Amino acid sequence: MKSTITSLIVTLLLTSCNSVDTKAPEVKPAESATDSETTNANLVKIDTDEALIATALMSAPEGSRAESKVIGYNMKGEFVTLKEGTNEFICLADDPKKEGFSAACYHKNLEPFMARGRALKAEGKSAKEIFDIREEEVKAGTLDMGGTGNTLHILFGSSTMYNPETGNVDDAIYRYVVYMPWATAASTGLPERPIAANHPWIMNPGTHRAHIMISPINEEM
Repeated sequence: MKSTITSLIVTLLLTSCNSVDTKAPEVKPAESATDSETTNANLVKIDTDEALIATALMSAPEGSRAESKVIGYNMKGEFVTLKEGTNEFICLADDPKKEGFSAACYHKNLEPFMARGRALKAEGKSAKEIFDIREEEVKAGTLDMGGTGNTLHILFGSSTMYNPETGNVDDAIYRYVVYMPWATAASTGLPERPIAANHPWIMNPGTHRAHIMISPINEEM
């Protein structure tokens, strides 16, 4: 098991979209030794291109997974198209060289924005530099964010084990964002901080990267 990741996939895409969960931890019934052993026996490491594809698709809406495109680093360390797609979603697979698990799926209209972030990161730019550069480019109209309402779905966690029969990643947590460039609390009526668990809020208000943050109460994927 790899150690807990402290930043979200947005180090590849943008910057971290952290939220505050004020809900008390759920107390689950004790799991029997037999159940635990069976569950653990079904898990294997994410260490093949096929596993990267399967787990990346879990970040897409369930009904769209089969037709989604998957891109990302393969096990050789090459950034490639791992799977072609025919619908509106592009999934970004977990980087096998990074600690923990982090995959994402976003609307294809966001690809120019996401690709620009990856290119700037490859140049060695910091998260702040990437933010500032893309802010100016979106303002200037030279970088397209695909309009308002495009979504980014994120699946992440500390484990790199998954169930090959289902694609489920061990202990993965799901959240997603809805991009609304230049939106503010005043223009949307949303708070700038979550008022309770599972409540939407607006992050980076007034900027090109303004978005509604939604962190569902986590359930087993």
